Amino acid sequence: MLIRNALIVDGSGDAPFPGYVRVAGGRIVAVSRNTSTDTTVTGDRVIDAGGRVLAPGFIDTHSHGDRDIFQQPDALAATSQGITTIIVGQDGGSPLPLADFFDKLTEQPAAVNVAAYVGHNTLRSEVLGRDYRRPATPSELERMHELLERELASGAIGLSTGLEYEPGIYSETGEVLALARVAAEHGGRYISHVRSEDRWFEAALDEAIRIGRDTGMPVQISHIKLAMTRLWGEAPAIIDKLNAARAAGIDITADIYPYEYWQSNLMVLLPERDYTDHAAIAEALELIAPPDGIWLTKYAPQPDLVGKTLTEIAAMRDVDPVTAFSQLAEASERMEEETGEGAVSIIGTSMREDDIRALLAWPHTNICTDGGFEGLHPRARGAFTRVLGRYVREQDLLSLEHAIHRMTGLSAAHMGFTDRGLIREGMQADLVLFDPDTVTDRATPEYPDRLSAGILSVWVAGEQVYDGQSATGARPGSVIRR
Repeated sequence: MLIRNALIVDGSGDAPFPGYVRVAGGRIVAVSRNTSTDTTVTGDRVIDAGGRVLAPGFIDTHSHGDRDIFQQPDALAATSQGITTIIVGQDGGSPLPLADFFDKLTEQPAAVNVAAYVGHNTLRSEVLGRDYRRPATPSELERMHELLERELASGAIGLSTGLEYEPGIYSETGEVLALARVAAEHGGRYISHVRSEDRWFEAALDEAIRIGRDTGMPVQISHIKLAMTRLWGEAPAIIDKLNAARAAGIDITADIYPYEYWQSNLMVLLPERDYTDHAAIAEALELIAPPDGIWLTKYAPQPDLVGKTLTEIAAMRDVDPVTAFSQLAEASERMEEETGEGAVSIIGTSMREDDIRALLAWPHTNICTDGGFEGLHPRARGAFTRVLGRYVREQDLLSLEHAIHRMTGLSAAHMGFTDRGLIREGMQADLVLFDPDTVTDRATPEYPDRLSAGILSVWVAGEQVYDGQSATGARPGSVIRR
């Protein structure tokens, strides 16, 4: 395949240049700035890019696509925004055992490439079971150590934590550090949904920084955000803290999605996990996410409430929002205890645009979705194209080449990949062709299934997986092991 007449943005952060790219055997075999002569070879399938941008396929460093990959192997939510590689096993949760997950993916390939972390919460659940509201014993930690080594041997790229979630919220730093050392000894990396994204955010960052300092391993902060009113406007101070850590030799980085709202569960707003504590609920609704900015995306006890805000639900029940929150949490907690499965998910509005812009502009932040292939949060279908449309073309916060770098070369470096993320000879032929004048996100909370505009074609290992309107049915994705 020869893609000619392209404006090549190669993923390095260097300026775009006109040229062509030749692909053979799933890899890039030639890149040239020469556009004035006929470069075709007999047998080439020639694609005229029409002067539009050709970039490396985007790498989503924080994906929950492992939930949906076998039901939706075309991964349309990802490919339609230019994503060719997803990194799963996030927030402390991963398929177990990873060897079986990888084997199934090899037998039933998807349209995208997949790499995975091993999740601390998964290890903790496996060892501690339902008796997890306490520190692990030495023998339990040793068993987690053994499981972690097995998962790393399967090809996990490192250890992920979700320290704001069960059961990791009950772990001590020493437990996490001991497991992080194991991952570091095997050449792994550490990625973390830190212990608090609001009340104790600074202390949570300090914990992640300590893990990087004590192990020497790369540390990435997942979906970095300032999700509390007291933190609004503090992005410069947080960036100073991160820069100081880097100056001290700690390889700390972050990923981000470009929205003012997140998606999680109700109880994440209550660190003490007490839904009868109306004072704590009131504090959360005042200082973290207001009732108008919280709406249900899943509610198993009463599915007809999905899509409604906490304010609307309170009015329906003729109670105040605090009481409505408590009622919703009580019913969902009871169902989760009975079924062992999550019964509720919410979107909460907690961030501010100026902080998003500042964190997005930090040179060590790459882009992610923090989404699967389904759900009401528009990030699943629009995070990458939102950056290109809103923050590159409309606001000029990032240059085109720097934004692409945050989606490709920088992401690859943060994950330890050496064979993708750049348009260079010998690299994997994961590519995206898009129109910089029209590319944008179209998904909204009201219409979360809308696909992005301006993505014209996406290739994985040289095979087209998205044609600008739909999935092609090709599934050339592979498992990426550490």
